[in-house]
Amino acid sequence: MKFAHLAMVSALAIAAAAGAQAKTLVYCSEGSPEGFDAATTTAGTTMDASSDAVFNRLVEFAPGTTNVEPGLAESWDVSEDGLEYTFHLRPGIKFHTTDYFEPTREMNADDVIFSFLRQGDPESPWADYIPGTTYEYYNAMEMPALVKEIRKVDDLTVTFVLNRAEAPFLANMAMPFASIYSKEYMDQLEADGNMAALNSQPVGTGPYQFVAYQPDAVIRYKANPDYYKGAQKIDDLVFAITPDPAVRRQRLEAGECHVMPYPSPADIEAMKANDDLQVMEQPGLNVAYLAYNTTVAPFDKPEVREALNMAMNKQAIVDAVFQGTGVVAKNPIPPTMWSYNDAVEDNAYDPEAAKKMLTDAGVENLEMEVWAMPVQRPYMPNARRVAELIQSDFAKVGVNVSIVSYEWGEYLKRSTDPTRKGAVIMGWTGDNGDPDNFLAVLLGCAATGDGGANRAQWCNEDFDALLQKAKVTTDQAERTKLYEEAQVIFKDQNPWATLAHSQVFMPMSKDVTGYVMNPLGRHSFEGVDIAE
Repeated sequence: MKFAHLAMVSALAIAAAAGAQAKTLVYCSEGSPEGFDAATTTAGTTMDASSDAVFNRLVEFAPGTTNVEPGLAESWDVSEDGLEYTFHLRPGIKFHTTDYFEPTREMNADDVIFSFLRQGDPESPWADYIPGTTYEYYNAMEMPALVKEIRKVDDLTVTFVLNRAEAPFLANMAMPFASIYSKEYMDQLEADGNMAALNSQPVGTGPYQFVAYQPDAVIRYKANPDYYKGAQKIDDLVFAITPDPAVRRQRLEAGECHVMPYPSPADIEAMKANDDLQVMEQPGLNVAYLAYNTTVAPFDKPEVREALNMAMNKQAIVDAVFQGTGVVAKNPIPPTMWSYNDAVEDNAYDPEAAKKMLTDAGVENLEMEVWAMPVQRPYMPNARRVAELIQSDFAKVGVNVSIVSYEWGEYLKRSTDPTRKGAVIMGWTGDNGDPDNFLAVLLGCAATGDGGANRAQWCNEDFDALLQKAKVTTDQAERTKLYEEAQVIFKDQNPWATLAHSQVFMPMSKDVTGYVMNPLGRHSFEGVDIAE
């Protein structure tokens, strides 16, 4: 690829360089992407914003909702037994033409089939095209076991044949891992011996196409002239990577960027009072948690995990770190999600009882690690500070905590290691509005193991049986009962310390129009404009 050599310049200079006539929107993103292959990444935020700019899926979530609507498939049919989903593709969909790829045909069924099969076939050359590649979502959602066959009916018709009914299947298909890739482009990369470029030079069908990436500094996109919904009003979309929320705020107030995510809780009221800004907000479909490695002693004992949870003053943690923008969590799903079991009682804060429980369990002078993510997340303003407060609380019951952190991509990778010691601070923003996306993806047996999203490595047969039954049940009232029962088991076993659910804020220039907050935490710039 012929990358433009981008200097370390301010976002304002980047916008000016786009020319007086072109419209440029600068998004001060919170971090660098893990990569640009939406099927292999789970970090969300910057990656999800990139994914929604570059890629489309067969079905999409309607703006601001978790309702599924047509995407690259203009319609679909579902068999009476729920085992076959037939998608009718839109004709005339074009992949991006870039410096490194020029398509010779329009999107067809071959692209759809290849986009999914490369994730589920361990013999595919794409199974480990970059050493350590994992298709975490595809596997955690049990897609290899679920999908029996993907059948090409004709160039514009594809049928997914399932081994069992799957209630959240359509919602799952609107997630980033289900993005549709160009088989022609991937065949070209394979022939050139340059497969790793898929993760750095993306090609999709979305509203914007990739131009260049300067690591840890800038990502540049331009409007896709062939977008099937029509060209965007913004000509150039720039991600100015700005990890520090204080600096993001400074850049926004100085006019160097138009939109920023995840302000510091302490800054929100001042930003709301700024007449040059607008601050959107909504309850986050999220949870922050501390996951114990339940396969490593003494965290393999439920009573030890319960004792540690009782040693933790969660209300004080939320007050200190979230500063009015979060509430204490007791369940692994947020209270805004259907099937939330409000009857569940949280672990009481009781250090003396916690100390006795540890002694009764034969645990004395425990040394453990607490991992703290190095970046701000929608569900976690400051993981380091949370880890320090947990460290202080645990010291009061005789547990000595060492705080560990890594670069974000390394943190995500290492935290899935089944041999990891201690506990890791993590969190989740729902991908599709379905409880399965929290409970099965984060706590199901299929999500354990190296590369899995179940960072507690917790596999409880009774809990998992309820999830499996809920997957094949189409009646939402019945599914609700199953998930409520699963939450009771979760709380009894305590594989996590549930920490908080946060309110999500999106400050932006008052000149930005058309932006819609997504309850799933993704940031889409489709349809966004800047007032003249």
